[in-house]
Amino acid sequence: MDPTRAPAGARVLLVEDDPHIRELVELHLQLEGLTVSAVGNGNEALARARADSYDLVVLDLMLPGLDGVTVCRAIRRDSRNGDTPILMLTARRDEVDKVLGLDSGADDYLTKPFGVRELVARVRALLRRRRAVLGGHAPAVQAGELLIEPARRQARLGEREIELTAHEFELLYVLAANRGIVFSREALVQRVWGEDMHVTVRSVDTLVKRLRRKLEADAADPKFILTVWGSGYKFADA
Repeated sequence: MDPTRAPAGARVLLVEDDPHIRELVELHLQLEGLTVSAVGNGNEALARARADSYDLVVLDLMLPGLDGVTVCRAIRRDSRNGDTPILMLTARRDEVDKVLGLDSGADDYLTKPFGVRELVARVRALLRRRRAVLGGHAPAVQAGELLIEPARRQARLGEREIELTAHEFELLYVLAANRGIVFSREALVQRVWGEDMHVTVRSVDTLVKRLRRKLEADAADPKFILTVWGSGYKFADA
């Protein structure tokens, strides 16, 4: 099996209101051996996400009905796909719009117009990383009340299970498994997204902000993931 290809048979929910783009993306994902469910509006997308499980969601930002940000947040909050990777498609080039997409729970973004080869590369990378996380055998990490179990892809804080996206989980595990070690944003991009993902260091800041909201009693005064000014981030020392 070609290790660069996406896992055969993986299920993708494609949400794109432009029929020409939707048909083109659907065709190329099917050529990858993926099973694609394609819809054209946010309301139907959310209904599908609540009714069935997928391995990846490709989600346009600008949609009729519910917009992509609203759908993304709802998928993360209330669906069977709370930890499913989401690739956001956006026609806006402003960085604030890309950050908004990531902050809503997306794992990666792609700006229109995009090349089909780049889209397929992003899809392959997200699906490979999801498979690696789900099938990983890395040791569990205990940090006070926080328990991170890669084999079960689960994080718990005391008795509370924490719902994390694939990238949130990977970032948390990298930091917690190396307590006290400072990682630059560039190093975290490599560790979490890999060399084939074209993301910026701002993506790391967005991911840390999301993690703090889920982990910390006071996100403004974090106890787990600490900022090292001028350097990057580290997990609190033992």
